Parts: sequence; structure tokens; C-alpha cells
Amino acid sequence: MRTFFFLISSLSITFSNAQDLKAFSVPEGYAKITESKGDLDKDGNDEIVMIFNTTQRVSENKEYPKDKDYKRVLYILKNENGNLKIWKENAVLLLSSGTGFYPEDNIPEIKIKSNVLIISQHFFTNSRHTQNYRHSFRFQKGDFYLIGSYDNFEDTCSFSFLREINFSTGKVIINKDFSSCDDEVKIPENVHKEFTHTFNALIKMNDFQIGKNRFKIPGSNEYFIF
Repeated sequence: MRTFFFLISSLSITFSNAQDLKAFSVPEGYAKITESKGDLDKDGNDEIVMIFNTTQRVSENKEYPKDKDYKRVLYILKNENGNLKIWKENAVLLLSSGTGFYPEDNIPEIKIKSNVLIISQHFFTNSRHTQNYRHSFRFQKGDFYLIGSYDNFEDTCSFSFLREINFSTGKVIINKDFSSCDDEVKIPENVHKEFTHTFNALIKMNDFQIGKNRFKIPGSNEYFIF
């Protein structure tokens, strides 16, 4: 009997939370960039994830016309009887539309795999340098938490620097591969390092901003920035 009442109570709370979700409609002037579907909370139903260019200009970017550089927003939507409801809204994770040497190539990608939301962002920092980010989020304990971070900075001739974290295991990988398009240039030795770092707590999606987190790399004076 006690189990029965607990089950009824849990279902009531779930139903109440679902009723509290705000109805979704595309804000005026927003332009959808990409969309994906998949089950993020293991309830057997697909959520819908969308990314939009907003109408809010990014004035901090001085190298690109202000009327072409817009903030982006991500929505995670529930489909309730054909009606879309906002489950999660995030405007701090995504790079603005004018980011990069060739902003037109700065198109984020969304993938849902094994109930995990994976967001990839790619842009050119100049004509020969590329930056790739990939961040993975899992819904647990009532919110979305960062469980994986991948960062690859690459030059077409000289180097490829990779930094990766698995927050579930604490495993950290640092890889620096060097090369050259000039046969006469002395190439530095490659660097590969793996270690385990203890994270006191996982980071919620809405508390995460790229490049705002860091910790000391063991055996060095460098910091791992993510």
C-alpha cells in the first residue's frame, strides 16, 4: 500500500511539472539553424532540440558587421499531445553567428545518442586555423549536466592540439601533434598525457560557458581550460 501511494505521488508530481511547461512558438525574427530529435530522459518519447539565430546583436565582435552577428539560443522541447513545450532554454553555450574568420561555416550540429545530447561547434580562427568544440550533456537529477568536453585546435601545417574530458570518470586527455609543410623546419616532439582529475561536482548546462573553467595540469605550470 505504501508503494502504491508513493507511485501515485510520483506520477502526480511528474504530471504537475509537465503542466507547468511553457508553450513554445518561434519568436518573431528568429531563424532556425538546425534541429534534431531523440529521447533524452528515457521515457520512450522523443524530445525536439532546435537552435536559432536570435534578433539580438553581439556588439562585442568588432571585426564583423554588427548587423550580421547574432546571439544564438537552444531549445529542448517536449511534445505533449502535438503541442510543443519548452523544457530547457540555453543562450550561453552557443557561439554567436558572426564567430570565426568565415562565419558562414560556423553552423552548430546537434546529435542525440544513447539519451545524451551532443552539441558540436566548428569555426576558423583565421585562414588556416580551425577550432572544434564538442560538448555532451545528460539529463539526470532533474537537470542537464556536462559529461563530456572535446576541444581540438588545428593548423593546416603545423599542429593539432586536442583536449578532452570525460566528467563521469574524471579521465583527461591532452594530445599535441606537431608537423610542418616546410621540410627544413625542425618539428617539436609530440606530447601525449592522460590523467584523472577529481571534479567536485558536475556542471549544469545553463552554468557552462566555453573557456570559463580551468584546473591545474599535474606536473606543469599550465592550466586545462574548458
